[in-house]
Amino acid sequence: MRADLILSNAKAYIDDAIVDCSVAINNGKITKIGREAHMPKAGKVINLKGLLVLPGLIDVHVHLRDEGKAYKEDFYSSTAAAAAGGITTVLDMPNNEPVTMSVETLRARMERAEKTVLVNVGFYSEFPRNLSEMRGIVDAGAVAFKLFMIEQVGGLNVRDDSSLLEAFKVLSRLDMLVAVHAEDGAMVKAVEDELKQKNRNDIEAFLEAHSENAETSAIKRLLATAKSARNKIHFCHVSTKSGLEVIREEKRSKMPVTCEVTPHHLFLSVENLKNVGAMALTVPPVREEHHAKALWTGIKEGLVDVIASDHAPHTFEEKMANTVWNVKTGIAGLETTLPLLLTEVNCGNLLLADIVRLMAEKPAKIFSLKERGFLSEGNNADLTVIDLKRRGKIDASKFYSKAKFSPFDGWQFEGKPVKTFVNGELVMDEGEIVGKAGVGRVLRRE
Repeated sequence: MRADLILSNAKAYIDDAIVDCSVAINNGKITKIGREAHMPKAGKVINLKGLLVLPGLIDVHVHLRDEGKAYKEDFYSSTAAAAAGGITTVLDMPNNEPVTMSVETLRARMERAEKTVLVNVGFYSEFPRNLSEMRGIVDAGAVAFKLFMIEQVGGLNVRDDSSLLEAFKVLSRLDMLVAVHAEDGAMVKAVEDELKQKNRNDIEAFLEAHSENAETSAIKRLLATAKSARNKIHFCHVSTKSGLEVIREEKRSKMPVTCEVTPHHLFLSVENLKNVGAMALTVPPVREEHHAKALWTGIKEGLVDVIASDHAPHTFEEKMANTVWNVKTGIAGLETTLPLLLTEVNCGNLLLADIVRLMAEKPAKIFSLKERGFLSEGNNADLTVIDLKRRGKIDASKFYSKAKFSPFDGWQFEGKPVKTFVNGELVMDEGEIVGKAGVGRVLRRE
């Protein structure tokens, strides 16, 4: 047997241990892991010189933009950013233009992506107006449904409990996961309107509108609905200690609930937001430091299931709007997530095992991404190669993302991705994109 590629002289994270080995790849699959002497002959050999190989990392919360929002980001620029950040699979959110909420919009997005993506891409769908269309969306390959509680994005009235319950019951019958942005939209809008009447236009006002209570209230409401419908639910970008505690209690009762946190909620606080300004404005917003500490504790205790970037690029002009209420919220995070986390590994605040669990193993399991998330023979050859000793500064001007600015610009890092393999192909090498457009695959739920 021959292989297309051998990665020799590697260290690999396998079964909770780091082992010296070589990896054989053929037809986009890992065909053998073992000693170099036991490797088959190969068309090409890459000596990794002792670098560490992780299972390809998965970012389950990404806004790829494109279509009507291509001026902010497109499939090529976003997946180039993913590859540069050591991410081999991304899941795309549906608040696009047009909104991904039908078989037609989903297929159009898939067909457009197939030609240009550099990493693997799966697609969320919003809820259609007619819930009977959900079966077709599932059959077309949506990986999950997404629900924005802060405003109505798709066809579902998020303020109507009976509509929510009906939609969740359909999800249960289809055995589909729903991922939710949990902020009580009515509560946020009421406070926002009141503050606008007082001519408040400051970051403190924004924080007041997007309160801790708005997140916790939405989490409680959605958990009650999911419990009645008996369906799986995933909470995106949890940002508060109280919200995380509510999820903890439901996990103790064995409810099928999972949650994610973002790097900006882990690393930034209100003080950073006030210093950096609108560039760091997100929803939910970054919080006081005690909330970030609670999220870190949740990671160490295993309560948090996933770290996801919530990569949400905008133009610089959109981030610098003349009023805080008009600022487009979101941070471009695909290229900063892994260096920030590896720095914490080097500082002793995080384990390498945590990164693999939170960004490979659990995402693959939660979103049913078969043959991904683990380094094992027969799995897809999606690999993230890191250099834990590489030091530098984050330079947003060099991002592959169109959003070449970041609240993390200038931050020191220790540890970074140096090679990214997608389906057995080298896509990123030492910060340069070397793969061809289309090497990534569109993933469909199996």
